[in-house]
Formats: sequence, structure tokens, C-alpha cells
Amino acid sequence: MDLFEKLPTRPGPLGMHADDSHGYYMFPKLEGEISNRMVFRGKEKLIWSLNNYLGLANHPEVRKADADAAAQYGLALPMGARMMSGNSDMHEELERQLAEFVGKEDAILVNYGYQGMVSAIDCLVDRKDVIVYDAESHACIIDGVRLHLGKRFVYAHNDIQNLEIQLKRAQKLTAESGGSILVITEGVFGMSGAQGNLKDIVALKEKYGFRLFVDDAHGFGTMGATGAGTHEEQGVMDEVDIYFGTFAKAMASIGAFIASKKPVVKHLRYNMRSQIFAKSLPMPLVVGAMKRLELLRTQPEHKANLWKIVNALQSGLRDAGFYIGTTTSPVTPVILNGTIPEATALTHDLRENYEIFCSIVVYPVVPKGVILLRLIPTAAHTLADVEETITAFKDIKQKLDTGAYKVDSIVAVS
Repeated sequence: MDLFEKLPTRPGPLGMHADDSHGYYMFPKLEGEISNRMVFRGKEKLIWSLNNYLGLANHPEVRKADADAAAQYGLALPMGARMMSGNSDMHEELERQLAEFVGKEDAILVNYGYQGMVSAIDCLVDRKDVIVYDAESHACIIDGVRLHLGKRFVYAHNDIQNLEIQLKRAQKLTAESGGSILVITEGVFGMSGAQGNLKDIVALKEKYGFRLFVDDAHGFGTMGATGAGTHEEQGVMDEVDIYFGTFAKAMASIGAFIASKKPVVKHLRYNMRSQIFAKSLPMPLVVGAMKRLELLRTQPEHKANLWKIVNALQSGLRDAGFYIGTTTSPVTPVILNGTIPEATALTHDLRENYEIFCSIVVYPVVPKGVILLRLIPTAAHTLADVEETITAFKDIKQKLDTGAYKVDSIVAVS
């Protein structure tokens, strides 16, 4: 069979709903200035779906820094990969500042978080090494682990007892092969909002002799006293061996970084294929990231405003009887029971009749029979937004419980 003829026969669990969902439930288009209120299909909605945690996307100093850098440098400079012709003093200065901020000796910039994580895992381990990773790790970790030519063991989510079982298996194999053990987890898990159990993980390091790699995409800028991350929040900054942060969440930009000891970063710099063979991060993004990092360090009110909204939203939802799981971060999942068609009916009602837009998550991201409404509070939201949302959620929960959303197929949208 021709490849192109075969593709429609295996659309995937999300692709099978593409014809009914595209442009509304999946691949929606939000228009207007990035804010707590934007336009969806011609109408203003209250938006809870943007990873603009600190509200920096439209901060006047950020917008000016981005615009000035684009005018000065354009989007092409520096031209080429960092190793060949795309390095600059500003790239190196940003790396220095990031490393200092998250408590590490050195850091390396990467163009995209997903790409960087996949490539870093591939670069750090060889076929003699064993990877042990959390079952609910982000897809970029899963894809990086898939590239590994050696053994890999998964442990039950945040289950330290099960982690230790997998570490014993890994230790036995590496004792025979002469390999090493790399444990990978997240600082904040992006769907549940739960923190990775970093404190208990590092307590096992001496016994099992592993190194710890933490993906802190949602924790960088939001967690810890200074915003340095979940490792700061849990008091284990020195014990996390490799720290990964992204600019796509709290910094509202593009790019990411990996921080560690100087020899580790040197190894990544000279061996990470996604950076050796890819164009350097453009200068406006580097300058813009420096400005965002400066504001993160010098204007703590943005993180304070974020947590004011987080605490109000999460306590309000709990008080109203909603189950929001084990979140201890800004990520706020509202977990309901229902089918995929019910999820679309509920979402359609929420968007069209209550003017509230949040992300809908269904199987296979969550188990069958679960509807997860994922809210991302930001410093740009207001307490009035919180009150409006909780009132609306009370209504839709009552409708869901009384069967108002029971439909046989995905709600079509013209």
C-alpha cells in the first residue's frame, strides 16, 4: 500500500476527531493582544489557556526590548549554528545569568524546550547507561527516552517506593555493564500541577549513585522564593544535577536552557546534535530573554500577583466542591467525569454562553471517562475573573451532574 493511502487508516486517538474538532476544540485561534481577555471566533472571552504566568508577554519593558532588538539586529543575526558562526557575547552572557539564577555553574541555551530535552537525553547517556523516569513525564522526555539504546525503567508517578524498585534493577544492570544511572522527572507536572517529589528522590542518590535531571518548564519563574524553580521551592538546588528551564512559560517567549556543572555543560555544548546542527537562537530572542530574566529578578510583584490569583482560584474551586487533584503549583486542573461528547458539550456551553475559554483535555491524555479542564492562572488575571469563573463552573457542574450534556457525538460547530 502507498504510504499516503495508509495514513488516513491510522489517524491516531486525537486525529480521529479532527473533522469535528478542528478550529474549535483543537487548534482554536485566539486573536488580539495577549491578555486575560482575548477574541475567539469574533467574541471576547475570559482566557485561562495561556502560559503567560507572570504576565510578561505585554509588559511595556518587554515589548520595548523585543522591538528594539528586532529593529537593531533583525531575525537573522547571528547567522549559523553556535559552534560554527552563530555565537555571540550576548548568548554567553544570558547563559551566565541563567546559570547564576538557578544555582548552577554553567548553562547552555537551546532553541526549543521540546527539541532541547529530547536531544539532551540522547547526548547524556550511552547504551551501557540506564534511564529511570516518572510515568507521567512530558512527551519530550518520553521521546528522548525512546532514543536511548540502553535499558530504561519507568516508575509509578511520584511513587518513591516504586522508584527504589526500579533503581535496584538499574543498579544491578550498571554494576555488570559499567554504565551509569540517570533519573528524570519534572519539577511541576504540566497536567496535574503536582510537584515532582524532588526532596525524596535526592535522598536516594547516595544509596544508588544516580544523577538527577529535572525538567522544570512550569516551575522556572513561578516556584521558589526568588522564582528560581521547584528545586529552590523544595530546598534541593545543589542536589539537582541537571536543571532544565524554558522561556515558553513564565518568560512568555521562545527558547530554553540546561544548567549544570561546567564539565556537563561543556559536554552538551560539543555533543548535543540539536544545537550543533541547528541555527543559533536569534538575537532578539536572546535580548528579550535577558530583559525578562531581569524583571523576574527585580520585580517580584509579578510572581506575587500570580500567586494571589492562584490561591484565590484554587481555594475557590475547592470550596465550591470541585476536585483539582494534587496541584501545588499554578497549574489548576478541574477534574470531572464524563465522555468525550459530554466534554465537547460542556466546553461549547462554557465558551458560547459563559464566555470563558479554557483548555479541554480528554483521552488519551487522561484516562477514559475523565474530563479535565485545565486552567492556567496568570498575573494578568483579576480576582473578578476568578469569581466569574467559579460561578460559571458551578453552573456547568450542575448541568453535567443532571445529564444536560449527555449527547451521542461530538457537538458540531459551524
